[in-house]
Amino acid sequence: MPQQAWGNKRERQYEHIKESEKDQGASNRRAEEIAARTVNKARARSGESETASKSSTQDISSGRRGGLRSGTSRTKGRTKDQLYHEAKRRNIKGRSSMTKAELQKVLGGG
Repeated sequence: MPQQAWGNKRERQYEHIKESEKDQGASNRRAEEIAARTVNKARARSGESETASKSSTQDISSGRRGGLRSGTSRTKGRTKDQLYHEAKRRNIKGRSSMTKAELQKVLGGG
């Protein structure tokens, strides 16, 4: 699915993301779709594309977002590390021995 408008850097980025998605169990078609969307969003953010949606240019970058909106169910969402740091910020006792599910429960996320 690589496109002519992409340069060598974007081609490498596409292949890297595609392989990463496949390693995580995504089908080839899904991996290609995710990689293409990610590269196109990165191009829009950096001004490489002719058109760009408002969310592509003004939303928090996928790299900084770090899983905040990953997955489709409530049980996915934030990573355990993110939950732990939120618990630490709230000074919740016993957080270091809690599982992800326990951290979600105590933080009100599930």
